[in-house]
Amino acid sequence: MPSNQEDQNSLDLQQYWLILKRRWLLIAAVTGSVFGLSALIAIRQKPIYEAEGKLLFSKTDRVSSLTSPSTQVGELNGVTQLSSPLDTEAEIIRSNPIVKKTITSLSLTDKKGTPLEIDEFLKKLKVKSIRGTDILAISYRSSDPKEAAAVVNSMMKYYLANNINVNQAQARVAKRFLSNQLPDVEARVIRAETALRKFKEENKVVALDQEATTGVERLNELSGQITQAQSNLVDAATRSQLLQRQLKLNSLQALDIGNLSQSKGVQEVLTEYQKVENELAVAQTRYTNEHPAIVNLMAKAAALKKQLGMRVSENAGSEKSVPTQNLQMGELKQTLTAQLVQSDVERSALANRIKVLQDAYTMSQKRLGVLPQLQQNQQQLERQLQVARGTYEELLKRSQEVDVAVNQNVGNAQVVSIALLPNKAPDKTTLDLAVGGFLGILLGVGIALMLEAMDQSLKTIEQAQQLFDYPLLGTIPHLGQKSKGGEAESLLELSMRENPYSVANSAFEMLQTNLDFTVFDKPLKVIAVVSSSPGEGRSFVASNLAVAKAHMGRKVLLVDADMRHSCQQQIWKLPNLLGLSNVLVGQAEFSCTTQKVMVNLDVLTVGTIPPNPAALLDSQRMALLIQEAAKDYDCVIIDTPALSLFGDGLMLGKMADGILLVVRPGVLDSAVAKSTKMMLEQARSHVLGMVVNAVTTESGSGYYHSRGSYGRKRSALSQISLPGIRRSRSLFIYYMYYIYEYNY
Repeated sequence: MPSNQEDQNSLDLQQYWLILKRRWLLIAAVTGSVFGLSALIAIRQKPIYEAEGKLLFSKTDRVSSLTSPSTQVGELNGVTQLSSPLDTEAEIIRSNPIVKKTITSLSLTDKKGTPLEIDEFLKKLKVKSIRGTDILAISYRSSDPKEAAAVVNSMMKYYLANNINVNQAQARVAKRFLSNQLPDVEARVIRAETALRKFKEENKVVALDQEATTGVERLNELSGQITQAQSNLVDAATRSQLLQRQLKLNSLQALDIGNLSQSKGVQEVLTEYQKVENELAVAQTRYTNEHPAIVNLMAKAAALKKQLGMRVSENAGSEKSVPTQNLQMGELKQTLTAQLVQSDVERSALANRIKVLQDAYTMSQKRLGVLPQLQQNQQQLERQLQVARGTYEELLKRSQEVDVAVNQNVGNAQVVSIALLPNKAPDKTTLDLAVGGFLGILLGVGIALMLEAMDQSLKTIEQAQQLFDYPLLGTIPHLGQKSKGGEAESLLELSMRENPYSVANSAFEMLQTNLDFTVFDKPLKVIAVVSSSPGEGRSFVASNLAVAKAHMGRKVLLVDADMRHSCQQQIWKLPNLLGLSNVLVGQAEFSCTTQKVMVNLDVLTVGTIPPNPAALLDSQRMALLIQEAAKDYDCVIIDTPALSLFGDGLMLGKMADGILLVVRPGVLDSAVAKSTKMMLEQARSHVLGMVVNAVTTESGSGYYHSRGSYGRKRSALSQISLPGIRRSRSLFIYYMYYIYEYNY
C-alpha cells in the first residue's frame, strides 16, 4: 500500500511538471510583470524611520477585579477564555482619546498640511505584545525620525495618566458596590443555613447516593451488553450478506441447493445430461443441425433436462428453477452454504437477545426515574448555601482590599524603554523584491493551473483510461505528422512498410499481438477501427495495423468504410474509381474491386461517394460482404467515420467481431469522450480495447527516439493493460520477438 501511494504521488508530481512545461511562457510573463512592478515600487519608496518604546504590565484591570468574587487582586484576566489582557490594553492605547491627544499635542499633519486623521495615524502605529512576557511594544513609522520618537513617547505618557485615572475611578465605584452588597449577602447565608437545617430535621436525611449509584451501574452494565449484542448482530448480518453475495443465494436457496447437490437421483441425471451436452457440442462441430446424430442428441438432451427438472422439483418440494451450475457443489461451496445457514440462525438468536436486554434496560431506567426527590432538594439547598458562603467570604476580603486601593495613586503599567531617535531606516528593498518574485511565481502558476483546468482536452494516457475504462492494448508514439489543410485529419505515413525498424513498428506489432488475445471463444477476424472525433489518427492506425498483421503471414483486407472523409486511397496512393460503395449497389464484384498493395494485404477503397452513406452501410448487402470477406481473408480491418459526427461506426461495429477505439491526447475533448463512451454502452458494442495514438512525453508515453532498431522504454509495456494471463502471454511473445530481432 505505501508503494502504491508513492507511485500515485510521483504521477501527480509528474503531471504538475508537465503542466508547468506547457505553460512556462505564461508563468514567466506573469512573474516578470509582478517582479518588475515590485522593483519599481521598492525603488520609488521613500525611507521610513521607526521608533519603538516598551511598557511593562504588572497588573491588569487592578481595581475592577476587586468586585469579582472569582478572581484575585492583581491577577491578569480577561472576560472570556479567548481574550488576552495585553491585547485589551493594546486596544486602549489605540483608542481615539489617546490618539487625538497625541495628534493635537504634536501638531501632526499629512502631506497637504491638514491635521492627521485618526485612521491614517493608526496605519503608522503598531502595538504588539512580546511573546512570553507581559510587555507591550509600541512603534510608529514616519519619514521624520524625530516625529516617530516623539509620537511613541507621548502615547506612553498619555496612556499611563489615563490608566491611573481609570484605576482610581474604578476603586471608588467598587467601594460603594461592596458596601451595599455585604449586608444582603450575609442575610442570604443565614437563610440558606436555616433552610438546610430544617430540611434535614423534617426528612431525617442521612445518605441518598448509594441507591442511585447502584442503579447507574446496572444501567451501564445493561448498556454494554446491548452494545455488544448489537455489534455481534451486525457482524452476523455482514457475514450473512457477504456469503449471500459470494454464493448469490439466500439461506432458503442454500438449503435447497445443498440438498440437491447431495441427492443421488439428481446427480445421476445431471451427469448423464452433461455427458449428452458434451457429445452434442462435439457432434455440432462435424455435422449440421439437420443431421440425424445431432437431432437424436438434441432430443436426448431435452428429455434429460426435463427429467432433471422433475428430480429437482421432487427434492426441492416446489416448482423451483435451479440453474444447472448450482446443482453440483464443491467442498468449498458446501462449506460456505453451511456457514450461511448458521449465520442466519445466529442472527435470529442475537435479535431476540437484544430485545430481552432492551426490556431489562427500560425497567431499570424507570426504576431510577421514581427515586425520591429528596436527593435533588438536598443538593439544591447545599448548593445555595455554598454559593452564599463563597460570595460572602470573597466580598468581605475584597472590601478590606479596596480600602487600600482607593488611596493608591499608581497604575498597572510602567515604561521599560523610551523611544530613541532612530538612526537609519530599515532597507526593505530585498524583502520587497523577494515577496514580489514569490507572488509573481505564485500568480503565474495559479493562472497556468486555472487555464489547464479550463482546458477540457485529454492530455495523458491516464485520463483516457479513467474516462473510457477500456483495456489499453497499445500506445503509438507521435511521429510528427502535419495537418492537411484546415481539416483535423492528418497526412499519415505507412511507418510499418516504409520504416520497419522504427519505434512505431514495434508499437503496432505489440498492438496486433495484444488483439489476438482479446477474444478466446472465436477467432478475431473482423475489426472495426473507430475514434471519437476526427484527427485522432484512426486511418493511420487501421492501415499500419493491417501491415503489421500482413507481416505476420496473415491474409488481410483493409476496408475503407469512411464514406464521409475517406483517405485510404491517399495513404496507399490508389485509384478510387471503383470501391465499397460500387460493390454495395451492385455495380462491381467484390473480388474484382479489391486492390493488392503488398504481400498478404488487399485494400478496398471507398469508391464513389453516395448521397446517403448510412443507408448503404446499414444494409444486408454490407453484412453479407463482411461475411464473404471473413471467409476469404484471415483478418478484415474496417476504417470507419468518427463517432461524434456520424453513427456509421456503431453500425459497422455490430457487424464486426469487435471494436478498436483510437484515442489521441490533445485532440480528444473530455465531453466528446464521455459522449462516445455513452454511445458505445447504449449500442452494447463489443469494444476490444483502446489504442492511444500520437503519444508524447507530456501525454505519458514511454517511448523515446533511439539510433538502434528498437528504442522503447520498459514503461511503455507496463502501460498496456490486459486481463490476467492474456497480458502475460502477450508480453512474453513480444519480448521473445524483440530478443530474436535484436540479436539476429
